[in-house]
Amino acid sequence: MENLEKILSEHPFFRDLDEDSLNLIVGCASNVRFEKDDMIIREGDKADKFYIIREGSVALEIQGPGKGKITIDTLSDGEILGWSWLFPPYHWRFDGHAQDRVRAIGLDGKCLREKCEENHDLGYELLKRFSQIIDQRLQATRLQLLDIYGIPS
Repeated sequence: MENLEKILSEHPFFRDLDEDSLNLIVGCASNVRFEKDDMIIREGDKADKFYIIREGSVALEIQGPGKGKITIDTLSDGEILGWSWLFPPYHWRFDGHAQDRVRAIGLDGKCLREKCEENHDLGYELLKRFSQIIDQRLQATRLQLLDIYGIPS
C-alpha cells in the first residue's frame, strides 16, 4: 500500500516541492472514495477541500436556465478537482458528481490555508500551481464557447 507522501510527491502538481512543504501538505491529506452518482461538490456549499483524482471521473456541472444540468467539463485520473477553497468566500461554483467509482486524495482547504499563512513560500508555490490549472480550464472553456457559438465565416 502506497503512503500519501509517496503518492503526492509523484503527482505532477506536487512534483519538485521541497520535502518540508510536502510534509505540511501531507498533514492535510486523506484518502477518500465516492460511489457512482455521489455528489462530491455542490454549487453554493462551503468549499473546504480539493481533490486529486486517482481513479474514476467527475462531471462538473452548472444549472442552465430552462436547460437543467449542463456538463461543462469532466475530470479524470490525475486531475485536480476544486480551487474554490483557496478564494473567499470559499463556496463551490459548480456541482461535481462521480460518474463512476472515484478514488481520490482529499486535501483539507482550511488546514492548507492555515499552513500557507504560516509559510508564505508554500502559499505562493501553491497559488502558482493552481493558477496554471485555472488558466488551462479557462482556455478550455474559451474553446468550448467558440465551438458552441462559432465564428461566422
